[in-house]
Formats: sequence, structure tokens, C-alpha cells
Amino acid sequence: MVKASRETRQPREFGSEKYISVVIPAFNEEKRIELTIKLVHDYFASRGDTFEIVVVNDGSSDGTEFLIRRLAAELGSITLVSYSPNQGKGYAVKRGVLLTKGRFVLLSDADLSTPIEETGKLLAVCKDEVDVAFGSRALRDSKVEIDQSVVRRVMGRVFNLMVRALALPGVHDSQCGFKCLNGKAARALFAAQTIDGFAFDVELLLRAKKDGYRIQEVPIRWLDNASSTVRPLKDAYEMFLDLIRVRRLFK
Repeated sequence: MVKASRETRQPREFGSEKYISVVIPAFNEEKRIELTIKLVHDYFASRGDTFEIVVVNDGSSDGTEFLIRRLAAELGSITLVSYSPNQGKGYAVKRGVLLTKGRFVLLSDADLSTPIEETGKLLAVCKDEVDVAFGSRALRDSKVEIDQSVVRRVMGRVFNLMVRALALPGVHDSQCGFKCLNGKAARALFAAQTIDGFAFDVELLLRAKKDGYRIQEVPIRWLDNASSTVRPLKDAYEMFLDLIRVRRLFK
């Protein structure tokens, strides 16, 4: 059921499949969304790829929507989806993915905690018959250059332990927001997605495994952003409830 009470969508100008679609969920990101979009745009333009950037304004109450609209008019390779009220990261990513036309779909957080230049690592894996390549901060070759606060770090590790125990044994970091998927797999998986909150990543990976898609965890470079919109206590509680829901979905 669509819960948004107000929605606008920037007209699309893409008539054929793109090499890669980038989906960026954004909630109250006026302080950094402009730089993020420009960095993503310039990176793929420099690679010579055909690309599109789908930015989902998830009920922001600041100037996020205005900035995205201006950049869409300026750069010409951006699709904006905007609605109100806020529905959650999982909902936003799903809405964005289902609009994509890329051979590959890249999911990236608005804070670019994983630099966009790390895309090549995930694409290299996806080209090698992997359907879902997901960035990981917890592998031996991962490079965490700026770490999270102690509270967020401890809560993240506890959640990862629960994820491994209840849903995804062998997966070290399901929650890194940097993921690359085969486009057809991405659209099929997100069409069935049910979790609207931060724990959508767990459902995504578990559903991919259950449906026979090949997934692979990839070490990446990562820098914590202190201005993250994540609310550690409230969001951790909701993620735990969503984890239980995911577990019940696949009993």
C-alpha cells in the first residue's frame, strides 16, 4: 500500500538501457546532496559509461528537493522521485530501483561514506557472474579510514551478530549501503521487497540467496560521516523488529 500523501516525479529522458543506474536515497540531505550528486555524475561521465542517477527524496523537510531539481535541470542525467511523509530507507531504495533501466544498479548512500570510486570493485565482481555484490567494512582487506562512534560501532556489531545468527550466516556486513546488482536481478528482488526501514538490506540478501542469485561480499574503503541521519537507539530497535519480520518471511 502506498503510504505517501504527496508525490512528484521529475520527467524521465532515457529511452534505452543504460550501462549503470545509481540509486541514492535522501532524507534531509541539503548540506551534502549537491556535492554528492556532482561527484557521482562526474565520476561516471569520466568513465564514459552511459548512466542515470535516480535520487529519491524520502519526505525531506529541508531544501533537499529544491537542490536535486536544480541539479537535474543543470546536468540532465538525474531522475528525481519525491514524496511526503518520510517512509524509510528501504521504501526509498525500492522506489528508486524500480525506475531504473541500467544493466547494473548501484546503491549508494547520500553521504558517500564509501567513495564513489569504489564502484569499480563491485562492478568487476558483478561482471563475473555475480548477481549481488555488496560492500563490506568487516573483511580483512576492507579499509575503514574514519571509524564510527563507539556507540554506533558496538550497536552495529551486535546487529551483525544477530543477522548472522538469524538470517545470513557467513555474511560479515549486511548493512553497508554500497551495493551493486545485476539490473534484472535488482528489479526482480526489489519488486518483492517488503521491509521499508534500514533492515531492508537483510531481506534483500536473504531473498537473493533463497531465489538462487549469487551474492558476494567485497572489501571496500569506508569513511564514517559524523552527520549521518541514522538515529542509533530508535533505528536499532526498529531494525531488530524488522530482522524478526524478515526471519518470519523466510521460515
